[in-house]
Amino acid sequence: MCTVRWNSKALLLMLLCRLTKVSPAEGKGEILPPTIQKIMKGYNKYLRPFFDNGPVSVGMSMDIASIDTISEINMDYTATIFLRQRWTDERLCFEGNKSLSLDGRLVEMLWVPDTFIVDSKKSFLHDITVENRLIRIYPNGTVLYAIRITTTVACSMDLTKYPMDKQTCMLQLESWGYNINDVMFYWTRGNDSVKGLDTLRLAQYTVEDHYTSVSEAVYETGHYPKLVFHFELKRNILYFILETYVPSSLLVVLSWVSFWISQSSVPARICIGVTTVLTMTTLMMGARTSLPNANCFIKAIDVYLGICFSFIFGALLEYAVAHFCTLNRSGVKKLTKFQALPDPVIRCSLLEEDEEAEEEINGVLSAIANSCKADKINKADSDKLTKISSGRKEEKSKHSRCHSPMTVMKRLFCIFDCFHIKNPYHIDNYARLSFPLSFIIINVFYWVYYLYF
Repeated sequence: MCTVRWNSKALLLMLLCRLTKVSPAEGKGEILPPTIQKIMKGYNKYLRPFFDNGPVSVGMSMDIASIDTISEINMDYTATIFLRQRWTDERLCFEGNKSLSLDGRLVEMLWVPDTFIVDSKKSFLHDITVENRLIRIYPNGTVLYAIRITTTVACSMDLTKYPMDKQTCMLQLESWGYNINDVMFYWTRGNDSVKGLDTLRLAQYTVEDHYTSVSEAVYETGHYPKLVFHFELKRNILYFILETYVPSSLLVVLSWVSFWISQSSVPARICIGVTTVLTMTTLMMGARTSLPNANCFIKAIDVYLGICFSFIFGALLEYAVAHFCTLNRSGVKKLTKFQALPDPVIRCSLLEEDEEAEEEINGVLSAIANSCKADKINKADSDKLTKISSGRKEEKSKHSRCHSPMTVMKRLFCIFDCFHIKNPYHIDNYARLSFPLSFIIINVFYWVYYLYF
């Protein structure tokens, strides 16, 4: 019975609304004050103001509440803003000298501009505890409409000078459906229409400048009004100096410690070189974690890390060259003493005794020793077969076989003598001066170029 009664009442109410031609919005207006009821009587929210008398002018202003994140990987930023729009609707004029502040939920009863953020990836209107909207109507028909939104906006970044870069991001507002013949946008107070950036504190950036502009967006469907807010961000480099530049420079200085270690201390020098190379590689990989993986730009930090890696790797190669020259020098000395001996038999006996020492000269002299051993064996066999008659021939063949490898070795050492350093220990002395001096010069050019050009 109760259900039937409620259904009959609902049908009666709908019938009365149709008979009196009252829309659902006007039905809500029955609970509004008489002034609002009078204003909303005959109001059509689907028609813009000045429908037959030219475009309606919409003034805008903003407050930047916060810029939460600026992502180089996604190339966007997330900001929370208070967007305020003002326009005049002659249908909402009323008598009095005070404005009317309405509940934000009554915005559905009014015409509002179809403004949208052009490069927005994701946006939402705050609704805690209610939707953050404000509607205020003035006696002359001016409407103030304010909302609080959080939006993630794309920002094209040039990371060539990262982390000494400056980025200019934009917030563009356009009308979705109304072209310039219907709606005109303008900033209410010019560059002062946007506030909040002067007191904004960002973790990694500093806001250097901001300004506004008015333009038109041209699409296939027509020309649309457009407002653009530009703001310039400068990255704070102190974090990167402490996190990347100082550690990489210290690794380069650490690699120079090997220049003061004796060349005979092979494990110590190799350990320093390999450790610094691996540490520098890890540092280079960590510096790219906050950057796009598929970025074709060569950034300033990549250039510096590449310079540091080259110096560290060069220090490791320096020891390899110095060690090779030291062994080469000792081999030449031994070879000179070896050639000064008159008797080939004595030469071969000395080679047998110093076989292990000769192996350090890249196996060259050990090959000579093996050839001489073979000559000695051949001599014993030939004595048994030919006895005294073939003694001279055996001596000549033995002498020629021992002498021919020595001739080749002598020619090779003459060729390499052009690149020979008389004292290999001077290589470390040269490196102690050349490496730090060249590193300082390159640093001066690097910082001057990226900071002032």
